[in-house]
Amino acid sequence: MEQYLVRLSKEMSKALRHIPRLYGLELDPQGWVSTEALIKGIEDRRNQAVTLEDFQRVLEQSDKQRFEIKDGRIRALYGHSVKDKLVKEPDEPPAVLYHGTNPAALHSILKTGLKPMRRQYVHLSPDGPTATQVARRKGEPLILEIDAAGAYRAGHNFYRGNDMVWLADAVPPEFIKTPGK
Repeated sequence: MEQYLVRLSKEMSKALRHIPRLYGLELDPQGWVSTEALIKGIEDRRNQAVTLEDFQRVLEQSDKQRFEIKDGRIRALYGHSVKDKLVKEPDEPPAVLYHGTNPAALHSILKTGLKPMRRQYVHLSPDGPTATQVARRKGEPLILEIDAAGAYRAGHNFYRGNDMVWLADAVPPEFIKTPGK
């Protein structure tokens, strides 16, 4: 992705995932804002023209599928750190999901389960390689296997972020399997 679009994608993330008020935005309960409001917010902050076509190019060229545009509105699909929790529609997850973490967190996770921490939801991956890639950002990767089907049957909600991210409110320890167990 060209450098301009990388910078724009980061700005969109800041506006739609982390600090919408800095851009004069008010996210609705599902995280949507009008594309016009986002264009104005980014233009006011950057003092540079932005177009809907620029947003479309970010969506088309990004391998992380962070945003979606529909009916003149745009939202981030996951990774929100805004104060008000965004409403997601529960969905039946795959039987097994994965969570990448680091070995230092294992004791706490096995005791209390996976919690969203500073995020709104626990982030899970559909496969081990994706979870490994995510975990590498935190140091030495440790991949946990999640019995998502069992947790779902037990009444725990899961939500589709996109093809590469599943979300959960929390995952209790009884549904977490460590490597080699």
